[in-house]
Amino acid sequence: MTKSKRQSGPAPVRVIGCGMIAREILDVCRANGLDHVSLTCLPADYHHHPERIAPAVDKAIERARADGFEHILVGYADCGTGGMLDRVCERHGVERIAGPHCFSFYIGNEAFAAAGDDEYLTTFFMTDFLARHFETFLIRPLGLDRHPELRDAYFGHYTRLLYIAQTDDPVLTANARAAAGRLGLAFERRLTGHGDLAAALRSAAAGTDKTL
Repeated sequence: MTKSKRQSGPAPVRVIGCGMIAREILDVCRANGLDHVSLTCLPADYHHHPERIAPAVDKAIERARADGFEHILVGYADCGTGGMLDRVCERHGVERIAGPHCFSFYIGNEAFAAAGDDEYLTTFFMTDFLARHFETFLIRPLGLDRHPELRDAYFGHYTRLLYIAQTDDPVLTANARAAAGRLGLAFERRLTGHGDLAAALRSAAAGTDKTL
């Protein structure tokens, strides 16, 4: 983008996001008129391989800088990287979405932290993404379609499935309820919307991203 175009409106922002929240990032941008925010996604299945997240984000930031983006938001929480993602962000001088994982920032990081382990230790979380892709993203990769006896190994310590819904969609709710039944878990639904994700994107788009 040329210098004259940048001066005519907000500076362009690149979000480097997890594929699991791509739809939600785009929804927030559309709802808030954030036309100067562009999204590039990393594979959703990094959720199963968190050790891949930080190196991939590192390369994506370098590509975004080479493309001329000065304002970058990393569209991940820590997501199981054990602080590795924070070190990448610090080295490049960029921010990420606050929180340990997307379940926390959808609920709201303050509310999630206040509830503590007593509330969530035995909870399996489901989002709109997982309600859409339960079979292909969870059941098949874990081998539960071929070996249902592995259910207890993976889910035996959970007592409930909490569907934190980004949208009020009866089809997704039915999917989530069916998933709870398949896993032998009590079902609960909570309509959270986009939680802290929306605020993080608006702050980044305004150039005031303080999301760590």
